Amino acid sequence: MKKFDIPDFYRSSIITRIKEKRKTGDPRKKDFIPTLLDFGSIKIYLARHFGFCYGVENAIEIAYKTIEENKGKRIFLLSEMIHNPGVNNDLVEKGVQFLMDTKGNKNYNWDNLTPEDVVIIPAFGTTLEIENELKTKGINPYVYNTTCPFVEKVWNRSTQLGNQDYTIIIHGKHYHEETKATFSHSKELGKSIIVKDIKEAEIIGKKILSEISNEEFLKYFEGKYSPGFDADKDLERIGVVNQTTMLATETEEISEHLKNIMIQKYGADDLKLHFADTRDTLCYATNDNQDAVYGLLEVPVDLAIVIGGYNSSNTSHLAELLERKFKTFYISNAEKIVAKDIVYHFDMHKREEILSSHFIPEKDIVSIALTSGASCPDKIVDEVILKILSFFNKENEVERVLQRL
Repeated sequence: MKKFDIPDFYRSSIITRIKEKRKTGDPRKKDFIPTLLDFGSIKIYLARHFGFCYGVENAIEIAYKTIEENKGKRIFLLSEMIHNPGVNNDLVEKGVQFLMDTKGNKNYNWDNLTPEDVVIIPAFGTTLEIENELKTKGINPYVYNTTCPFVEKVWNRSTQLGNQDYTIIIHGKHYHEETKATFSHSKELGKSIIVKDIKEAEIIGKKILSEISNEEFLKYFEGKYSPGFDADKDLERIGVVNQTTMLATETEEISEHLKNIMIQKYGADDLKLHFADTRDTLCYATNDNQDAVYGLLEVPVDLAIVIGGYNSSNTSHLAELLERKFKTFYISNAEKIVAKDIVYHFDMHKREEILSSHFIPEKDIVSIALTSGASCPDKIVDEVILKILSFFNKENEVERVLQRL
């Protein structure tokens, strides 16, 4: 795996050592048992995989190299490079400006852009429409492009599907930057439609089986399909690709459901004529982090903590998995932990940050499951661990515990 040159202030003193030890003992990543940091009165179970992925480290390396090599120039990020407020704030402090917010609203008058300006494309990629608009300003969108290679892999697979006359079904959130980018690329060569979950996939299944009308179908998916989409004929051949930050199990569930619908309608012998195998579009890093959470779910703990940006799709899915079993607190950094019994955390159902008391229970021995999203620096995980240890007067025992791993 490539080693990236990212700023030292994103690195950690605790997590780096843990990850190196796990990597040495499990180079093929077959073991999803959490790492136990045993401090006696407080036990912290760290997920086997968490934090920065390949695509995020790649984006950070390119962004900081771009800043270093273009001193004196105006530098813009198309939108948030990754969904982590700390990383994006660091870039703003270095003079980087954001052209858009995560919803696609422009923060800057694009008429003022010049060919001398530097524009960085975020890790999620961008749409062909935005690329073309930048080109009209004399800006080459491919020079400072941090699009994740695994996102591009999805685009390439979509291109193959379109060239083979398959309709591309994108499992994702239609408002997410990555999904918008994938949809923009896929609809150039093939009919495309976005589905959010298995419920929407079931509606596609009903249409394939002629259980609902074309008009009903198009009304339900309004704004989520390519121009000229004809559900009566464009669902005869399909392939499923995904927004790489979605739950892999959900993508697989959607794919399996639609595969069975095609078997039901056309028979197993003709399946390949109507359904494309697209399992190769799943992101390995997203899979690893999610599989590691399943490992955490096997451990008896009092609560779980998930660290990451509140608008991070992959982080929110980790929290969704953990809250099925544990009392789960989704926080962005250590500052959200006010005291042993008070924490500010994100409520995914209310879509807002809330204040909760009775955070860490009063027990002789407390056990905590801990993980972070793919856009969360390990340094922030360090800070959260040390904040928790401070409530038990265990900060000075970190070295002892690490040496015993």
